[in-house]
Amino acid sequence: MQAFAQDTAAAAAEAVPFHHHAEFWVAVAFVILVVAIARPVMRIVAAGLDNRAATIRNQIEEAQRLREEAQELLASYERRQRDAVKEGERLMEQAREEAARIATQSSADLERALKRREQSALDRIAQAEAAAVAEVRAVAIEVAITAAREVISGEMSAAKGNALVDAAIKELPEKLH
Repeated sequence: MQAFAQDTAAAAAEAVPFHHHAEFWVAVAFVILVVAIARPVMRIVAAGLDNRAATIRNQIEEAQRLREEAQELLASYERRQRDAVKEGERLMEQAREEAARIATQSSADLERALKRREQSALDRIAQAEAAAVAEVRAVAIEVAITAAREVISGEMSAAKGNALVDAAIKELPEKLH
């Protein structure tokens, strides 16, 4: 340890002030250079970072705006979809009601048509029946007249026949009124 103390004492005797050393001035020049360059560089870096921050802020605002627009569009499309579903259900209900109304109307129309046809058939049957009865009456009257003619012509004399015709003519006005 003593040797170290002697070296330190010898070095202190030869000590040269620090500002006489070239390393000191290189360090000072380096610090000045770094400070001189650092200010503009820091300004450029700060401006770049500020620009980048502003760009990012703008992109975030744009993204938020686009997100809000997308949500509004989504809500609008969902509303339209719900409205379309409601409209479809309403149209289906109207179609069902219309189909039921048409079915009821058709059933009523068919029933009326069947009743008309049935009535028409009954009318034709009644007409045919009336025509048949009239024809039977006509034939019966003709047969009766023919039979009466034969009976009268065989049993009655001409004077008696004339008397019957005269009596029938006299009764005719009473029977017509």
